[in-house]
Amino acid sequence: MASHSTIIVKVFFSKYKNTLGPQVISFIEEVLERHNIEDEEVASSVEHLAREYNRQDDAEMVVRLDVLQRVYDTMQNSQRNDDDDGYRHNRFDLESQLFFIDAFDMPMWHWSAERSTFEKVSRKLSISGSPESRVLAVRDRLNIIKQTILRNDNFSPRPFGGGNREKFLRLSSTKDLLGRAGVDFLLFGMLARDQQGQLCLEDLDGRVRLSQSSGAYTSEGFFTEGCFALVEGTYTDDEVVIVNAIGHPPCERRAETRYMTYGAYLYVNRTYMILFPLKNRLSEQLSEHTQLTFFVLSDLWLDHPKTMIGLRKLFHNCIENSWLPKVFIMCGNFYSKGIAKENGKAVTQYQDNFDALADLIASYPLIARTCHFVFVPGPQDLCSSSISPRRPLLPVFISRLKEKLSKVHFLSNPCRIKFLGQEIVVFRENLMARMLRNLIGVKPQTGTEDLKRYLVQSVIDQCHLSPLTTHIQPTLSEYDHAFRLYPMPTSLILADKYERYELTYEGCHVFNPGSFLGTTYGFSTYYPATGKSEPS
Repeated sequence: MASHSTIIVKVFFSKYKNTLGPQVISFIEEVLERHNIEDEEVASSVEHLAREYNRQDDAEMVVRLDVLQRVYDTMQNSQRNDDDDGYRHNRFDLESQLFFIDAFDMPMWHWSAERSTFEKVSRKLSISGSPESRVLAVRDRLNIIKQTILRNDNFSPRPFGGGNREKFLRLSSTKDLLGRAGVDFLLFGMLARDQQGQLCLEDLDGRVRLSQSSGAYTSEGFFTEGCFALVEGTYTDDEVVIVNAIGHPPCERRAETRYMTYGAYLYVNRTYMILFPLKNRLSEQLSEHTQLTFFVLSDLWLDHPKTMIGLRKLFHNCIENSWLPKVFIMCGNFYSKGIAKENGKAVTQYQDNFDALADLIASYPLIARTCHFVFVPGPQDLCSSSISPRRPLLPVFISRLKEKLSKVHFLSNPCRIKFLGQEIVVFRENLMARMLRNLIGVKPQTGTEDLKRYLVQSVIDQCHLSPLTTHIQPTLSEYDHAFRLYPMPTSLILADKYERYELTYEGCHVFNPGSFLGTTYGFSTYYPATGKSEPS
């Protein structure tokens, strides 16, 4: 068997920046020979091993033989289990593969620039946060996006030759600008305002003022204060960059992302990250359930008499047509107007509305017994805090729902659902209006349909549900990781009072079910088997 040391070094270094010693290279070559790996499959096999190695908490940039040996042994044991006849023919119970994840249950993982990987934060998270955690939240956002940019084909020349290196794009830092007036630069950083209210770009090394030229090119998407952007421009003697072009960072598809064990992935640590044969079988089983659905409703105003009429009609149709969804996702607001906690009458009515909803669902025993119900609070609902992520609905309002429904889940906003390998993010926020109110720039001659696409593109490209500064959208700094969209989810529900839409961007299906009453009892039906939704 020919030596594959060059391929081994290339795979580990080009994507993961790992350095390999001679003993490690020899071990990998022995593994390839032991399993009779064909030449055309060597690169993919080594990539599999490299990916698993870099998921380990004790992985280092210089590959450790003992860690690599442990990874290989784990993979072998997993494969032997998968080859067992009884295991191979086992069908997964769908209930055991359905997870509902609250934002406050997600561990915090911090991006380590030194190790180029995520590291788990072991200390207990604080609601109040600290000045350091507020800085760290923004820094993590920048580093996560930056490392995906540097892996992009337009920015990453091949380490072992091939291709014209002069054609690749090169990022510069604000510190590179000093003393180089008249030179063009490509910068990456956060759009912000300085103390004088002037638009500037900030990175880890400093900030520089921006001045947009008359013929500057603006790419698609929304540009707001607090979002991260690629800016191409010319540095001047006035210490200002004249912007020639501005764009969002390139996003990374879910399949291309180096899956890191962090956030929701660690929370449901049930072999999702290791057993690839298991993962494949989950996907195969999912494709068989073409009629399995999730119903998504938003702005469920329980104080409006027509809402109960619409829900009764919906439940009746489910029973009559023998079509029960696996999950009902019910998003707020659950009251048609804001409620002051001091308004005792309105608060009492608010609780009575939830009691009436519990009685209505309980009048359909099959639905109450078999379907999962997920309640996600809206911006105006009564929670323990108005700062995002928002806590679940207060227990005092939902006692009867808990009593009458066997599968009810009261989650934060945002929250996540994992089902047979899919990740579905749910976020209830009037995001379109908030983004439009705080625009710094947008492509000229933008139409209504463009707005929907730009919103989706901006959120996905920013890897964050709320790409705004904290003075525009206050958030709990130590729970900012709950807003991350990295890796890219399978589907994203952006429940908004804005008109409904369904879009797929870079493999991520994004949809807004619209208001339940505003669309005449309209909602969205999501099909996990296809990863797509449709208006209902």
